[in-house]
Amino acid sequence: MFQGFWGRLFFMCQKELLATLQDKRIRFIMVMPVILQGLLFGYAASYNLEEVPYVVVDLSNSAESRDLLARMDGSPAFSRQASLGNPDEIADWIDSEQAVLGMIIPSDFAAHLSRGEAAPLEVIADGRNTSVAGQAAGYVSSLVSGWNAARSGNAGIQVVSRTWFNPNQITRWTFLPALIGMISFVQVIMLAGLSIAKEKEQGTFDQLLVTPLSPAEILIGKALPPMLIGLVQSMLLFCICYFWFQIPFSGTLGALILTDIIFMLSSTGIGLSISAMANNMQQVLVYAFVTMMPLVLLSGLATPVANMPEFLQLLTYGDPLRFAIGAIRRIYLEGAGVSAVAADYVPMLLTAAVTMPLAGWLFRHKAV
Repeated sequence: MFQGFWGRLFFMCQKELLATLQDKRIRFIMVMPVILQGLLFGYAASYNLEEVPYVVVDLSNSAESRDLLARMDGSPAFSRQASLGNPDEIADWIDSEQAVLGMIIPSDFAAHLSRGEAAPLEVIADGRNTSVAGQAAGYVSSLVSGWNAARSGNAGIQVVSRTWFNPNQITRWTFLPALIGMISFVQVIMLAGLSIAKEKEQGTFDQLLVTPLSPAEILIGKALPPMLIGLVQSMLLFCICYFWFQIPFSGTLGALILTDIIFMLSSTGIGLSISAMANNMQQVLVYAFVTMMPLVLLSGLATPVANMPEFLQLLTYGDPLRFAIGAIRRIYLEGAGVSAVAADYVPMLLTAAVTMPLAGWLFRHKAV
């Protein structure tokens, strides 16, 4: 029986792969969503930064340093999250995305200013989002320039800025790794969504039901090929990132593939649920695009989640794409391991745990 299960599953997957790759309409759909998303994010994405959460280590604790920090706290662009006692503590705040900037005011800050010398001010920015890091560093420079002007006659501050994970603040370093998850998300939902609806439209669905395959085997057979295609496309995009654009890969390929597979489980569940509800392929396309657009916009791919209204931030917790993009970016740019991103797997697995049984129930009750 065990051998028979795997044999039936193999032939079911083979049938689905051949049907998918031979259909010109589906090959067209495999390409167009990627182009449309590229145009949308290229022309319509907003990069405005409303608030900069930061932490500070004031080793000087002088009147000058307190005056500078008071100016920052009085600005609506900055929000101090904590005053730390050790520069090593900055890493935890930036890694957990509770702060965009970390500032270090050295102990000799006031002494440099009193001697008429340029005083160093170290600013550490989170480079996982180049737009946010660049704007935040620019805000600091602008504020410091104003503070220098107010101290007319005294020497100015020399800002020493360092961007972690993306030293040159190259935008593609942020977008292309995130698109590794985006590609699998779009393709898996579309291909899984069209699988059952296509059988209904072509009149082969009833024939499929009378085969020796159980409903569970049919669903698994329809889920695996889209995941395989999505994984191949994700790895092709990874090769483009690494070999063509030469974006340094700091993590491990195993962690990246595992994250993508877990994410595709949730995407497949969504796609199969859509497919079971739809009566034809046109309905699948409508349902899929209506479902994908909010999930994409709430994912944080183009606009940071922290910049969204609070009620939208709450909605993002139900978006598996948000956690997939965050995990893939951390693996690719930071070199984070599986243990570091394990918390991001929980929402994705929960989504799969809900949508997979839902697709099975719809398949048994509505699709027949």
